[in-house]
Amino acid sequence: MKYLVILGDGMADYPVPELGDKTPLQAAFKPNIDYLAARGILGMAKTVPEGMPPGSDTANLSAMGYDPKVYYSGRSPLEAVSMGIKMGAEELSYRCNLVTLSNDEPYEQKTMLDYSAGEITTAEAHELITALKEHLDSELLTLYPGISYRHCLLRRQNEAGTRLVPPHDITNKKISEYLPDGVFGEQLLNLMKRSYEILKNHPVNQKREARGLNPANSAWFWGEGKKPALKPFKAEYGLDGAVISAVDLIKGIALCAAMQSIDVAGATGTIDTNFAGKAEAGIKALLGGKQFLYLHLEAPDECGHHYQIEGKKRAIELIDQLVVGPVVAALRAAGEDFRIMVLPDHPTPLSLRTHTDEPVPFLLYDSTDEKAGGQAFSEQSAQAAGLYLPQGYKLMSLLTKGFC
Repeated sequence: MKYLVILGDGMADYPVPELGDKTPLQAAFKPNIDYLAARGILGMAKTVPEGMPPGSDTANLSAMGYDPKVYYSGRSPLEAVSMGIKMGAEELSYRCNLVTLSNDEPYEQKTMLDYSAGEITTAEAHELITALKEHLDSELLTLYPGISYRHCLLRRQNEAGTRLVPPHDITNKKISEYLPDGVFGEQLLNLMKRSYEILKNHPVNQKREARGLNPANSAWFWGEGKKPALKPFKAEYGLDGAVISAVDLIKGIALCAAMQSIDVAGATGTIDTNFAGKAEAGIKALLGGKQFLYLHLEAPDECGHHYQIEGKKRAIELIDQLVVGPVVAALRAAGEDFRIMVLPDHPTPLSLRTHTDEPVPFLLYDSTDEKAGGQAFSEQSAQAAGLYLPQGYKLMSLLTKGFC
């Protein structure tokens, strides 16, 4: 028996007027997912525990079978692990976004225009992080370059308690109410102000603006956390697992859980990602001996953050066409029995352009035990099914150890 999770990050949504008051899941043409839903089990699960932030960190921990209340220690450390950064128990890490802020002065009165600086290229970002390192690195602080707009700051002090806001939560809002506060709040704010002075006229940004692109004119710190400690997935669930994702956070969870993290050429985390390549890599892993696969696709979430209505619908269709369909067909052709779970980690409603902590729909399908008379996969059909898991991390046991 093979076990797999296909997770469309942020797929869940509210009805959208431009889609005929349907959600993107309802409006999308997704025959492969709907086939599984109609012959499987539908339900709703609470992947973000009450009182915890609705981030992809807590939600994906749940979807991967780990209780966030037990294992969550902050987002950035999970990303740091995937970047090969070795953290000590006495250290903290922070996500460092390269963002686009408005030109308003003073700094506190600027507006968050773009949390990803126009999906800045990794090559451009590395030039900017190099410039920041020359001025901001110290005995206590070190910046590490990552991918695109996503980077890391390591602090050699472990007194957590700084209040920080993810930049994707405040698009088009003045930053004055969302600036760092608490233990290291003033120091981090000063670093952000200095970064603006360093980056605003940097040649990389001058060239980007000349091409009509958003400049990466400031660092933005968030996701404070300490070194994580997850139980190995195989010890917890008895399966040799692998994870495929373009996102450092998900790769970090995989590595912390002692699972293989498989890189795929052209995997970007956006709608232009290599969907087919991810499916091919997943098939190869499963047919090559892996018992469990967690295949994460970020595109619906990115479209939700950017209010790309047709893009979000299209992302779901591409997941169905280029991922779900080929993976299921390959397992059937190989004569493999399998159980598959399809779900989002959290909603990313287009109307809000950020995450919410509401329950998400899920489907569970067993190739050896097809049901009859089910419905297409959507938020509404899953809710109507009447199955609800208040502790989302128990979904993994439902998948691996038996259906209801």
